Amino acid sequence: MLITHDTRCALDTVVDLVNSAPEDDAAADGLPDVPGLTDFVRNHKMSDVGVLSEFDLSAVRRVRGRFAAIFAAPDARSAAVMINELVAAAGTTPRLTDHDGYDWHVHYFAPGASVADHLAADCGMALAFFVVAGEQERLRRCEAPDCRRAFVDLSRNRSRRYCDSRTCGNRLHVAAYRARRKEAAG
Repeated sequence: MLITHDTRCALDTVVDLVNSAPEDDAAADGLPDVPGLTDFVRNHKMSDVGVLSEFDLSAVRRVRGRFAAIFAAPDARSAAVMINELVAAAGTTPRLTDHDGYDWHVHYFAPGASVADHLAADCGMALAFFVVAGEQERLRRCEAPDCRRAFVDLSRNRSRRYCDSRTCGNRLHVAAYRARRKEAAG
């Protein structure tokens, strides 16, 4: 599957957005306030975003929940229904653009769209491309029992199981190794 630069940026953005949600009531929200949202927008180099407000923060948190549901979708049909609703509500308006040193690419959000609609349109379309390509199963959650972070499996053979093999994957492999050694020792 060919993944263009702008689609890859949108995928990275949606994964970071989903992973900013607190996993439980005790965890901190990765988008705690408007300055946090401003940092998120700046870190992801989102263009055409004006001054952000509490309204924007609330709307982005709602969109984040909808994206999380897409990552949890049991099949492509369910994911497609959610993506269609999300993208339609954003008022998707595809247009070609070349800005900030990037070659021609497509923006799906309407000019002047809110940051939530911007995310819903561009990130929703990036996820739609995966469903169209029959690759919805690449939208995953980490298999580490204490993690559950979202990621997109871009491995050639669709074998990635952990959000980060150096942390979650390695931690579980070490734990399994120690358990085997303990069992062998008697």
